[in-house]
Amino acid sequence: MFIVELTYVKPIEEIDPLMEGHMAWLKIQYDSGRFLASGRKVPRTGGVILAARMGRADLDALLAADPFHQHGVARFEVTEVEISKAANQVKGLVGA
Repeated sequence: MFIVELTYVKPIEEIDPLMEGHMAWLKIQYDSGRFLASGRKVPRTGGVILAARMGRADLDALLAADPFHQHGVARFEVTEVEISKAANQVKGLVGA
């Protein structure tokens, strides 16, 4: 699986107008089973996405379609993780 960390590189005033498109993009990824969880950082400086196992090129193509990426308002850092152990509540993440 992948952990994708988004960090805003523009002011919130430039982020907020893109939020509706970003949320629609996230919904498509959830509906397809590609994303497992996501949320805002606290304080609101970006967000985090847990993405299911896929090819790295496929993930990069998905991220390139995010309005935040297209408008250059966020930096994306991707870490690949091999989940080998998990609490009962999230056992489905093992091997994801």
